[in-house]
Amino acid sequence: MRGPRSCCCTPPSATAGLWDAQFTELAAGHRVIRYDRRGFGETGGETGEHAHYEDLLALLDARGIEQAALVGASMGGACALDAALAAPERITRLVLLGSGLTGHEWPDHMQADIARLTAEILPAGRLDRYRARAVDVDPADVRAMAEANIRYLVAGPGRDVSVLPKEMLALVREMCEQVYRHDWTAPQWTERIPDTRHRLAEITTPALVVIGTEDARGLVELSTHLAESLPHAELAELAGTGHLPSMERPAEVNALLRKVL
Repeated sequence: MRGPRSCCCTPPSATAGLWDAQFTELAAGHRVIRYDRRGFGETGGETGEHAHYEDLLALLDARGIEQAALVGASMGGACALDAALAAPERITRLVLLGSGLTGHEWPDHMQADIARLTAEILPAGRLDRYRARAVDVDPADVRAMAEANIRYLVAGPGRDVSVLPKEMLALVREMCEQVYRHDWTAPQWTERIPDTRHRLAEITTPALVVIGTEDARGLVELSTHLAESLPHAELAELAGTGHLPSMERPAEVNALLRKVL
């Protein structure tokens, strides 16, 4: 369906598979599109300069969708916010799960956590060499980085991964490994990054900000900031939930989506 009942789901550091439960649920009454953003999943190896929000709007154009609600998680949430700024007349609703924010500077405590985890996994300089395509990728490093991502974000720094459903954990592990392999081997391209940090008050699209209380503290803080800064936003906290509530708490997320879409 076109118009306000069209919905486009944009992903975080994973692939479109994280929306399985929502895709099935929403498709009963909406026209739903989910996709792998550039550099993730099954995307190709284009080079050059690109912007994620422009890809999103081009996808809507290609599908003949004039207006849509956007559901974005993590970096997908940042992309949805950028699209709402670039084409406000086309975006009818925003749902942001554990959202990022383009240009946001992560707090020192979060940067320190990530630097420590990376240093525990990779020898000094190896990550830079992978990103520069200067060395062959060791599959063991891919697995180790994926596991660190799962521990710190998917489960959350205060929980053990054993709290996650086994089926979810297996799928997330597969997605994370795919992301790191692609990131370290695919042709490189340059991202055009808009300055969205200081323009949140311009986004008048109704928004629902969803955050798992067990997510990394920097992301919990950012979700609170988004809910306070967007003019028409509500905040929904999911207790005992990490960075991917669409997978960990699919029934609760589906209920939230049914209320606002």
